[in-house]
Amino acid sequence: MFGLSTEMSLILLLCLLAAAAFEFINGFHDTANAVATVIYTKSLKPTVAVVWSGIWNALGVFIGGVGVAMGILNLLPPTALTDQNIYHALALVLALVVTAILWNLGTWYLGLPCSSSHTLIGSIFGVGLAYILLPGNSAAALNWTKVQEAGLSLLISPVVGFSLALLLMVVLKKLLKKRNELFEHQHHRKSPPWGIRAVLIFTCTSVSFSHGSNDGQKGVGLVMIVLIALLPTRFALDTSKNPQDLLTHLYRTEVILKTIDTNKLSDEDETTRAIMLKKIQNIKPQLLQAHHFESMSQEEIVNIRKSILSLNKEFKKLTTATIEHPVPLSGTQLTMLRHEINTLKSYAEYAPYWVIMMIALSLGIGTMIGWKRIVVTVGEKIGKTPLTYAQGASAELVAASTILFSSHLGLPVSTTHVLSSGVAGTMVAKEGFKNLRKKTVRSILIAWVLTLPVTIVMAGGLFLLFRWILGN
Repeated sequence: MFGLSTEMSLILLLCLLAAAAFEFINGFHDTANAVATVIYTKSLKPTVAVVWSGIWNALGVFIGGVGVAMGILNLLPPTALTDQNIYHALALVLALVVTAILWNLGTWYLGLPCSSSHTLIGSIFGVGLAYILLPGNSAAALNWTKVQEAGLSLLISPVVGFSLALLLMVVLKKLLKKRNELFEHQHHRKSPPWGIRAVLIFTCTSVSFSHGSNDGQKGVGLVMIVLIALLPTRFALDTSKNPQDLLTHLYRTEVILKTIDTNKLSDEDETTRAIMLKKIQNIKPQLLQAHHFESMSQEEIVNIRKSILSLNKEFKKLTTATIEHPVPLSGTQLTMLRHEINTLKSYAEYAPYWVIMMIALSLGIGTMIGWKRIVVTVGEKIGKTPLTYAQGASAELVAASTILFSSHLGLPVSTTHVLSSGVAGTMVAKEGFKNLRKKTVRSILIAWVLTLPVTIVMAGGLFLLFRWILGN
């Protein structure tokens, strides 16, 4: 497999299966986020609901792009991800997947709506922090900018879900005063009217698709961590592309950067421009005689990847200049430069089609299995009163919108916590905070608070342990 020895091929296969298992568990762990409302309002039968949700989760992975996946991947900088020692890389991969799977399974068994996003990101933080403790390493073992972005996204999204769902319920009550059937629990066992049923199925579909487009991408990111860590020569860059095309885009980027009037740049921006030009000069000689990436050494491939990601980082710094010191480029020049940088970035930030297919199938099939434990928590135990039609639609509409917006920005969010907090918001809108079941809310909050520190410690400890074992 990929020119590896039998032993390493087996290890790679096991790691890929473990990553697929993580996404499979993610599927049945988070199914409740989409199907709880349609099941409890009897809009769809449970079997139909989970199969329908599984299909749309898979479609979300295919259509959602790879922005979130690359955000996950870039939490670890290239230095930690492309360790020259294959066993060190293996220790990193094993620590990530073992921690993520164990915590997800444990919280599912307890019926807690725990976040797979928190689990995976906590695992990555733990490995990065443990990497810093190793001799000769520094704080560069974690991409602190990405850590901050991911942390804020995970922290703020449940608050957004709670607030918007509460607000939407209040607005609906005022606009639809005469539609009492929307705001009262229907005790009979019949399905709701077709109009209401269509709305609830639509919101279920939206949450399923958005879950796939965000959480599914996390699985893609995890698989790319596995592939780049164990096979950097093959996967650190998109080797299906032509090195000479990359060289052409580097030349174009260089030309645009050299047209900038340096007399109008601040000292900081001039330093940034100089760094970008230096990175380009660093890459060009390695590409001049290369017609295929396969002919290049691992060191050259890794160096090109690092330089491309650095170019993108410096470009962001250059184009976020203050109003007092804007970059002296015309709109056309700036558009051209952004296009060239994005094209360069596509060589380093990508996912093979088979990876997306594997994760889509794992998530979709997982969604169809093991859903009942957490559905009961979301549908019955967050509030003291059963979900109404309006509550189900409001919570899911807010969750889907929040998740899709986050996916557009390339930010990871917790589908579990956005939906659970949305359900809680609708319960408060209905009868105030007294309508929340304190025990369940407390359990969800404890899981939310504990997930990051537990997975950080577990992943960091396992990384150091595996590294020690494999190094001896």
